[in-house]
Amino acid sequence: MAGQTIRLVGAPVEEGAGRRGCVMGPDALRTAGLRENLESLGHSVTDLGNLTPESVHGLSVPNPSIKNLNAIAGWTRTLFACAEKLGGEGVVPVYMGGDHALALGTVAGHACAAHKAGRPLFVLWLDAHSDFHTLTSTDSGNLHGTPLAFACGLDGFAPLLGAPLDHTVDPRHVDILGVRSIDPAERAFLLEAGVTVNDMRTIDEHGIPALLRPFLDRVREAHGLLHVSLDVDFLDPGIAPAVGTTVPGGTTFREAHLVMEMLHDSGLVTSLDIVELNPFLDDRGRTARLMVDLTASLFGRKVFDRPTRSF
Repeated sequence: MAGQTIRLVGAPVEEGAGRRGCVMGPDALRTAGLRENLESLGHSVTDLGNLTPESVHGLSVPNPSIKNLNAIAGWTRTLFACAEKLGGEGVVPVYMGGDHALALGTVAGHACAAHKAGRPLFVLWLDAHSDFHTLTSTDSGNLHGTPLAFACGLDGFAPLLGAPLDHTVDPRHVDILGVRSIDPAERAFLLEAGVTVNDMRTIDEHGIPALLRPFLDRVREAHGLLHVSLDVDFLDPGIAPAVGTTVPGGTTFREAHLVMEMLHDSGLVTSLDIVELNPFLDDRGRTARLMVDLTASLFGRKVFDRPTRSF
């Protein structure tokens, strides 16, 4: 992936999460040197700044627990339009979040761009949670738990864009890796849809390469586009504390870097989310620096190139 043309897009959305602070995520990634690290690897990087959400009013759904529906709909519409546009420009967008609700727009927008290109979109979901709730099934009402269900075309999401999605992601083209918290309703949806779910026990038993390599082979054989959505809580909170939804037992530093290195070696990644970074909960920028390092690995940093750093 050397010599890529990368576009950094800030999406300071925090209305989808249960805690405030993700609004600072994009600037924390900038401060931690995301652009400089990518440029040092030979990539052309342009920072498009932070997006602002479309103004949306008057939406409602039957589930009374849903929070901030109008605000999230505004973000979804803005990010959908941005992703659809960038997805057709031959660049690699990196969406800097913000909570995982930003993927309501990014994944759906790239699915639309992929359809226009006549290619299937595959999604690698690196997350402690499956985020496969609908607007009906969620009890918390936090919409960062719904984007993958939305992208895969589950019912009831029409308010977000004002109409149902024309082009969805085939659930069989989705791989959730590192999950360790799935609600009963999500489990039923996932089984019915046919999504591949590799939890931490599966990683412990088989290892990252045995799980990730077959998925990448399928993307390659289908001439697919690959969107990667990287949630901070994919990592164990012991090394990445800056997240509001900590779940013990996540991936190690080495496992996470191996995923990124394998993705780089595949040459298949066409877009990336970095989400749920909450600097308010961080320890002297430790998690932000780790997310920058992981992104650098995805874009080609080798072991010999890594700076010596104490986390």
